[in-house]
Amino acid sequence: MEIAKIGVFIDEAEAKEKWSKGLNSFELYILEIFEHLRLPYQIVSDLTEMNQFDIVVIALLNENSNSISKIVDFAESGGVVISYGGLNLLADWFGYRKGNEMETGYAFLHQELNQENPLRFLRAEPWVEVKSTYNVTEKGWLSRTNKGKSELNISALQQFSVGKGNIDRWAIPIPELIVGFQQGKEPVTKDGLPAPDGSANLDEGILKADDGFELDWDLDREYTNTGIPYFSIPYADLWREVILEHLFTRVIEKQLTLPFIHYWPGHVKHMAMISHDSDLNEDASAITTLNVLKQNGIQSTWCMIMPGYDPSIYEQLKRDGHELAFHYNALETEDGIWGEDEFGRQLNILKEASNTDEIISNKNHYTRFEGWGEFFTWCEKHGIEVDQSRGPSKKGNIGFLFGTCHPFFPVASADDENRFYNVLEIGFLTQDLNHHALADISVIDPFLKMVKRVDGVAHFLFHQYHIHNQNAVYKAINDVIKEAKKQGFSFWTSRGINNWERQRRNISIVGIDDNYNVVTECDENYNDVVIYIPISNANCKSEKVVERFGVQCVEKLVSRQSLNIIGKELE
Repeated sequence: MEIAKIGVFIDEAEAKEKWSKGLNSFELYILEIFEHLRLPYQIVSDLTEMNQFDIVVIALLNENSNSISKIVDFAESGGVVISYGGLNLLADWFGYRKGNEMETGYAFLHQELNQENPLRFLRAEPWVEVKSTYNVTEKGWLSRTNKGKSELNISALQQFSVGKGNIDRWAIPIPELIVGFQQGKEPVTKDGLPAPDGSANLDEGILKADDGFELDWDLDREYTNTGIPYFSIPYADLWREVILEHLFTRVIEKQLTLPFIHYWPGHVKHMAMISHDSDLNEDASAITTLNVLKQNGIQSTWCMIMPGYDPSIYEQLKRDGHELAFHYNALETEDGIWGEDEFGRQLNILKEASNTDEIISNKNHYTRFEGWGEFFTWCEKHGIEVDQSRGPSKKGNIGFLFGTCHPFFPVASADDENRFYNVLEIGFLTQDLNHHALADISVIDPFLKMVKRVDGVAHFLFHQYHIHNQNAVYKAINDVIKEAKKQGFSFWTSRGINNWERQRRNISIVGIDDNYNVVTECDENYNDVVIYIPISNANCKSEKVVERFGVQCVEKLVSRQSLNIIGKELE
């Protein structure tokens, strides 16, 4: 089988010009989307090289008559061009005009692109037809709300037939949109707007991750049967799927394939994680929590705040296979300080107190956060590979607050050339279910259901102190574990998820033969890796065929050697 040649065009000079003006190029986030699935692709920096590819995604382009002409030539010769917004110099060419930019709204894609919910967007650059002589297919439509039919008559995707090929233009800059959901549209410099129903007082004078969320209190929350409000839709994850389904469909139309690596190993159906924050550092609470975890047969991640537990607790944590992690305290009301020196000081104290040389995970106390990326640079400098700080701090903003339940690498702002931080973010959904001032267990099933839908991580936070001191919370952590196991979830620590994600990103798919045998390149041994191979028909009786991202795929379990290098630390 022949693998499609996918190019991602990035005009380096245009990127540097934008950075010199302090402008972000979040279009580059398409690279993280492709890397998360290990899609085979190459970066293209010269438009004259496009003819080497079957499909070219235009990530960043200096639009002028010369560059636009080369793109059209590529399409006319049989290539497929995909753009997320942009290409506005082509509007007149196709008999369209650039419409008014939309700030926020919802895309209805379910009829053509297999999305069951309208998807929120944060910005759109629509085209409006004037008089087109081109053959164009329009899919989906945009609306200002997620209720009812659009009054705007604006398409989400326009696919133009150009010669032997196509130019597909989304009205929405999807990679930029995903960054907006996951990291916010602006640095955190002020309190967020509180929930109108009083369930989430974000304006309490403490800068934190959820001050920068981009969802709508009224349009994006649902209620459980007990009246608990929650953000129900992982918009960023579903927009990723939109990108992938569109791409795979175009690949299959060319009678090619584009294999990718599944998010989790073959023996894992669904992924869950429990973390704890050691606030108040009560040893009895730690012992109770250790017993709960041992009874349920799982390992969890323990985020430790100063001054920490008795040394004997740390030793028991290690013996039981739990992960020892950091809980950085920058809360001013507790004499905390937001700064790199304080971050490093507290981390070193934890390492010394726990007799632990390597701590790679952190969650900020009270989800404290400010600015854009300075915190991630502290993590990089001090050996923190995983952060868990992006989650809800209030009862009324639980759920998919940042649009994702997937691990992801955050992107820097223009002052650091929009690079990717070497810190894996694993956000959490909720904390301390059944706590007298927080949400109840009615959210467990909808959370697990949606995490399964997008193959992410069902991450629940429980404080040891509340497990020990509130019987209802003690019951809730047992309920979460039992229900998740019943639905096929495996529980890993943040260290395990981090190790797996980084390991699978070292595997490159370089070939597939006619018998669906996969050729990979990797510097280390691996096994239990699932690779999906999109195909144009499902008549492969000798192979397992499943649907992924709206297309039929052959599922292959592959290994470089028959050796389990993942290790106990991953589970």
